[in-house]
Amino acid sequence: MTDTTAWKSDRVGSALRGENPTVLRRLTAGFAVMGDVQFLPGYTVLLTDEPGVERLTDLPRARRLAYLADLDRLGEAVERACRAADPAFRRVNLEILGNTDPMLHVHVWPRYDWEPADLVRRPVWLYPGTHWTAPTHPLAPAHAPLRAAIGTELDALG
Repeated sequence: MTDTTAWKSDRVGSALRGENPTVLRRLTAGFAVMGDVQFLPGYTVLLTDEPGVERLTDLPRARRLAYLADLDRLGEAVERACRAADPAFRRVNLEILGNTDPMLHVHVWPRYDWEPADLVRRPVWLYPGTHWTAPTHPLAPAHAPLRAAIGTELDALG
């Protein structure tokens, strides 16, 4: 049996090789990818396109600015697509953390009015562990329409 998740151990390398199935688009300095979980529909990540880069400051200034421009484009694409898909869309949160995965990446979290009242105005990371592992939340074919909409918006903003 073939391991269909091997790409997860090298997300940047697998994206560069065309083997990362979550890639939405190749951008100027990175890859726009769908998040592994979708309890907040439209969750995406901007990956660096340079293996071994762990921090924004590891990039030369010109590449740093290009990466941040990609982030601006992805954030706006997610906002446009999620607003069109769900009238309860509130905003987009952008987070560069790097505490678990030591590669440069930015989380792009759409936020919605239908989120639990005790979490809607708090960091996504405060959601219970069950939200991260529930069988109803992984990226799946059901997310294809939103995935396509985000891709279309990325193209329009390109």
